[in-house]
Amino acid sequence: MRRVFDLGHADFRLFLKHKSAYVWLFVVPLVFVYFMGFAARGPGDPFNRTPPVLIENADTNFLGRVLWEELNAQQMRRWSLTNREPAARVIRIPAEFTANALQLKPTKLRLLQRNDSGEADNWLIEARLLRALIALNGHLLEAATASNAPAGMTESGLREILAKPEPVSLRTRFAGRQPVPSGFNFSLPGNLVMYLMMNLLIFGGTTMAAERRNGVIKRLMTCPITRLELITGKIYGLMLLGTIQILFFLAVGKMLFHVNLGANLPAVTLTLLLFAWVAGSLGVLVGSLIAAEDRVAGICVMASLLMAALGGCWWPLEIGPPLLKTISLCLPTGWALQALHQVISFGSNWAQVTGPLAVLLGFGVVANILAARFFRN
Repeated sequence: MRRVFDLGHADFRLFLKHKSAYVWLFVVPLVFVYFMGFAARGPGDPFNRTPPVLIENADTNFLGRVLWEELNAQQMRRWSLTNREPAARVIRIPAEFTANALQLKPTKLRLLQRNDSGEADNWLIEARLLRALIALNGHLLEAATASNAPAGMTESGLREILAKPEPVSLRTRFAGRQPVPSGFNFSLPGNLVMYLMMNLLIFGGTTMAAERRNGVIKRLMTCPITRLELITGKIYGLMLLGTIQILFFLAVGKMLFHVNLGANLPAVTLTLLLFAWVAGSLGVLVGSLIAAEDRVAGICVMASLLMAALGGCWWPLEIGPPLLKTISLCLPTGWALQALHQVISFGSNWAQVTGPLAVLLGFGVVANILAARFFRN
């Protein structure tokens, strides 16, 4: 094992002598994490969607203001009149809302739907509007019972009712499918997986091709080192390179981007280390199969970008077609992101990631066997 460690450490030091390595290890991925994190940011908590609503309040009296506050308490994400385009629905409070309520006359609110709004958002807005109206009617009934004169109800009397603590609280959250990963919780693992695969493929493949062309591998084979030790040492050096990148982005993600790691950090770290082993093994395999360095670099870039796109690094697989999800299960990037999203975005424990980790382990074993099989001096 000492020869494996010595070879891996020597390769690692040679990698770090290239200034361009730092750019592709740290600078470029960090830029992509930052911009994709803003581009993919979602509307707040993914478990509690708040589709935007435009509320047009024509009532200048106190019940219109109270209803407005109840809608806000139901987590309606209100939109301004000057920027109404993103609103999924429009709620219009009529001017006679307070007057009709005090005279015990029915009043209709208008709920307008945009043609391009999603059905799920529309149902969600309707449910929250219904809860706000039920809450307002409950407060009105309590205030009317206390004063025995609905027509004489005042804003101060209603505010006293609203200021009382609620005797019963209800906490709700959405069931069903997992939410779509968004923001930096999506961009950090996605870009880290993509650039781990790209860097370790390129560094591993081009190094193997260059050392074969320069006769370095032939000279190494004259030393007391076995073929298996040589391949293992090369993969170990690439894993050291990947580990530096992993530690850097986990620290940046936690301190700068506030990615949800916390108690899930061991599972995240193990997933990324396993993936780095897979990517390093594939890099050595490509370098064993192809002799020309320029061809190795081109193939590695294209392969890593293709696996990133199909594996879910560029967009969440939750919004893709079923075929794309099936294809992602054939790639190590898809399984790595499945495990990372489980522990980062969905708050799962070890039981939910054992399957993806086992598949990544299988990818690594197969890549190691193939790299040993097709290794050439």
